Amino acid sequence: MKIGELAKATGLSTKTIRFYEAEGLIPDPPRTDSGYRSYAEPDLARLAFILKAKRLGLSLNEIKGILHLHDWSEPTCVHVRSLLQEKVTQIETVIQDLLGFKEELESLRDQATSLVDCRPLGGNICSIIEQSGIKVAPSSLGWAEPLGSARLES
Repeated sequence: MKIGELAKATGLSTKTIRFYEAEGLIPDPPRTDSGYRSYAEPDLARLAFILKAKRLGLSLNEIKGILHLHDWSEPTCVHVRSLLQEKVTQIETVIQDLLGFKEELESLRDQATSLVDCRPLGGNICSIIEQSGIKVAPSSLGWAEPLGSARLES
């Protein structure tokens, strides 16, 4: 099959397929006499594998490593289990960070519950945000010193 047919069968763009070839995720396909790439079922299966692995959160480098093990006829499952455990650990960390962030937002919201107009508290735009204690990198604002971390007082 030609690259356009492979793209249609996988839902990928031809550009993505060429990128995967360039990155070594799929082997360079043989070419027809007229120079067109000629793909077969193993290429379709390999691209389906890549898409599933990406859906599981694996990076292209991680997927490439799995494919190299496979191509060398080495077992892949122990390596994949290790990668999946790393993803689980990363997700657990993100969940904990998000739960902490949610608590911060709820606390800020609760501190501001009775406010109708926070300008009298000294805010230029909204003191709920301005006095939230959220740190902003000085370089992102063009300032030399970090912003204060005052908490909102109602």
